Amino acid sequence: MSYRKKDKFIINGGNKLYGTIKVQTSKNATLPIMSASLLTTESVKINSCPDILDVQNMIKILKKLGAKVERIGDDYVINNSQIDDICLDYNLCKTMRSSIFLLGSILARFKTMSLTMPGGCKIGERPIDIHIDAFKRLGVKVVELDDFIFFNAEHAKANKIKLKIPSVGATENIVQFASTLKGKTTIYNAAREPEVVDLCNFLIKMGANIKGAGTNKITIFGVDRLKGVEYRPIPDRIVLGTLLIATAICGGVIQINNAILNQNEKLIDILLRMGCQINIKNDIITISRETPLKSIKSVSTGYFPDFPTDLQSLMLTLSCIVKGKTQINEKIFENRFLIVDELKKMGAKIQIIDNHTAIVEGVHKLSANKIKALDLRGGASLVLAGLAAEGRTIIENVHFIDRGYCHLESMLASLGADIKRI
Repeated sequence: MSYRKKDKFIINGGNKLYGTIKVQTSKNATLPIMSASLLTTESVKINSCPDILDVQNMIKILKKLGAKVERIGDDYVINNSQIDDICLDYNLCKTMRSSIFLLGSILARFKTMSLTMPGGCKIGERPIDIHIDAFKRLGVKVVELDDFIFFNAEHAKANKIKLKIPSVGATENIVQFASTLKGKTTIYNAAREPEVVDLCNFLIKMGANIKGAGTNKITIFGVDRLKGVEYRPIPDRIVLGTLLIATAICGGVIQINNAILNQNEKLIDILLRMGCQINIKNDIITISRETPLKSIKSVSTGYFPDFPTDLQSLMLTLSCIVKGKTQINEKIFENRFLIVDELKKMGAKIQIIDNHTAIVEGVHKLSANKIKALDLRGGASLVLAGLAAEGRTIIENVHFIDRGYCHLESMLASLGADIKRI
């Protein structure tokens, strides 16, 4: 599907959600796996890729480098054997943060690279100094000049690296780079997110020697070469969380297939305490909400396995319609409360204490209004607010939402929501 920047969502709120739906493949797993395809000259087939803007842009970046990409249904076959230009397209890279994942794979294969500061949602500083420091520890020469950073890995050597925070992007970059770097590289305070584990599993299937994925210590023993493989990334835990919270907000009963419980345990625990009924069997989760919810005292984000920052704004929206006060503590990014002013237009009562704390006092009903998405997850949160609101809500800037959700309006409409794209 071709997403258009001026698209809007029109939502008539008040409908409950009923039906069955399947969770799409993870955006945050697919993108680094696509990047890691650069580590081999053989073809890589990635199954069930989500039809989202970020994936489309990543494919454009790879093609611009010289990759041959074939789409077969929802699968992509990528062959990077003919790449001869490693200059990343500035206009494409500035559209998404995930372009930073290409650093590790390109450096591993071509030894040199220049990079402009990557783009994405404006939810915080998200500096890449953690990436730079890690590469310097591995002997990569780094030169910064204006908005460009130049890397040279000709004399890189395996080493021990301790990350100052368990950065997902830095962990994934090091894992890619070290997979073919001679010697033993160890990452301490490594990210433990399921998407990191999935990348490691993909690389292991390609022939990499990686130990400890899913723990805070990952060890990589460099191998001479990696081979082409076929791989299906994990389901998207944030989309699953969005569907669970949507049902909690709207009421109703939905069955969600292709779900993984241990990726969303914190959220499920919170929703159970609030009064939702949740039944889990294998990879199927059924959630129902038939009675008013109870507020909880506070929700705090953190690195996996803590409550994910990508679901914070959705939990903020849910708190807006639950009787009582809830404190939302954002411990990862400093600009995750961008949607507060938009929610206030709909009658929400939210007090911002500082960049990391918000106090939400639930109201009986939100009121429809004309609002605009300012980032990916905040945009999805506004959609859920529109589903709960009384009247007709118009949401602009939905291209932010299209970065990570595969036709969110169609997903929700299939469950009975009155939502359409114009």
